[in-house]
Amino acid sequence: MAEEVKLFGFWASAFHRRVEIALKLKGVKYEYIEEDLTNKSPLLLKYNPVHKKIPVLVHNGNPIAESLVIIEYLDETWKHNPILPQHPYDRALARFWAKFIDEKALPALLNSTWGKGKEREVAIGEACEHLKTLENELGDKKFFGGEDIGLVDIVANVVGIWFGVFQELSGLELLTEEKFPKLCKWIHEYVNHTAIKEDLPPRDKLIEFFSARFQAAS
Repeated sequence: MAEEVKLFGFWASAFHRRVEIALKLKGVKYEYIEEDLTNKSPLLLKYNPVHKKIPVLVHNGNPIAESLVIIEYLDETWKHNPILPQHPYDRALARFWAKFIDEKALPALLNSTWGKGKEREVAIGEACEHLKTLENELGDKKFFGGEDIGLVDIVANVVGIWFGVFQELSGLELLTEEKFPKLCKWIHEYVNHTAIKEDLPPRDKLIEFFSARFQAAS
């Protein structure tokens, strides 16, 4: 029986792109449905009635929501080209760092560029600490996953691609080669990896899209 895989997403979303990277690494063919986030489709609301958000993966009629949950599902369903490490302890560590990025680093990075006044000042300090933590965790490895891209690298796409755009728009100079040479080297390797490079949203298009939102927010 042919596998039916559909992905509901939005081109400028880092969370949707995570799932695309995972599908690419796995070599899984899928149908992509672009959502209008200002007018969500009845299908999206049907498949994700709890959060009403993208991304949603539908596999043979069964919907799965939330990017981290989807990536683990893909890894368990298609065993080739594993995204998570094989050893239980290494898997636990990968999940820990993925959680750290989403729950600690990401809110600080967003508030450091999108925030206002005192909130922004505090967030810049927090973002700097979290980037130091990630720099130390990366160490001398090519990727967080070792020699190839793994779960943590996929989740860190927001650091590798989106945060650079937000920095540029907000005038913040935090993630620089001078301050974080290892992370910047990782970003270079990351965006030039075949699984990432071909499906990267054009930077100028991201700048244009988020620029309008920055102006609206200010």
